[in-house]
Amino acid sequence: MIKPLSEIHIRQNLSFQLLFWAALFLFGIVRIYGEYDSEAFKELIIYNFCHWIFQIAGANFIYFVLIRHFFDRKKYFEFALYLLISLYVISVLNRFFLVYIAEPLFTHESKDSAFDIFTDIPYLLLHYTFPIISGAFIFISIMFIIRYKDEKENTIKLQKEKTELELQSLKSQLNPHFLFNTLNNIYSLSINHSDKTPQSISQLSDILDYILYKGQKKWVAVSDELDIIDNYIALESLRYHEERLKIQKHIILNSQNTIPPLVYLTLVENAFKHGAGKNREATEIKIEIETNRQHSVFKIENTFSYPLKDNEKGIGLQNIQRQLQFHYQGNCTFRVLQENNIFKVEIITPPHYD
Repeated sequence: MIKPLSEIHIRQNLSFQLLFWAALFLFGIVRIYGEYDSEAFKELIIYNFCHWIFQIAGANFIYFVLIRHFFDRKKYFEFALYLLISLYVISVLNRFFLVYIAEPLFTHESKDSAFDIFTDIPYLLLHYTFPIISGAFIFISIMFIIRYKDEKENTIKLQKEKTELELQSLKSQLNPHFLFNTLNNIYSLSINHSDKTPQSISQLSDILDYILYKGQKKWVAVSDELDIIDNYIALESLRYHEERLKIQKHIILNSQNTIPPLVYLTLVENAFKHGAGKNREATEIKIEIETNRQHSVFKIENTFSYPLKDNEKGIGLQNIQRQLQFHYQGNCTFRVLQENNIFKVEIITPPHYD
């Protein structure tokens, strides 16, 4: 989907067009300067000016309408058809403008009939279509170069933002409170000689390994992310009694889909942090995950018993949304909903994307 140009891009585009078309017009004048007497030279300037106007209109129509709406969307047949039609229409309009508006101002020669204007294809091609094509070709070529440069700069900028977001996610997952509480819980287990001690240490190790290594990859399997989520839930559950925390999970994996790492884990952490971490009453966390060949669906909801402030609801969610935008370029769904005392987040992504 083509996004509207920003105000800065519009100003840059207008500045470029003013410079480009003025240079092209002056080049045409300089090229014929001195080859004709003054009267003929003035007429040629008028003819060039009339062609110049339709060159500008034709080039902009081809680039901003035909290329943007058909060629960029890989509708090549429609693009070629509308290009031929538009070139013919613009050429006819250009000739009508010259014959019936411009020429009467400086010549009294008989006018070509409308039938001749519409049907004299060789004359249209040589004197009208070719100048439009030549000007449009140069203009569109430069526009493609500028667009390639802008896209390259945007890619570099997005890559930098992605790196920063991953670092933010890493810091979020390596929450010192989580590590501190988990280590305290493991320490208490070890003092009581609990059988859960080795398992808890192993789970914490797996989480750190995942964040530090797999978290740097572009894609991970949904099943890998779910394994780490299970470990995270098990460690967080050590802090709460069964009456204090209720967790429901509904998992259906019908396909080995992939997602960006840490996305699901970050949302699970937020559910604990703003649910069980702040509720004085019992907290319920519900997680639903389904994968198939069409998409991956992740839903998580948690209850809360205190008013959520805007900054609390936005913690982590904006980063997730920006990461999804970077990875999927808008080809995914990200929903956040608050109903009564239930906070819900839903993510729908393609099974694989690259």
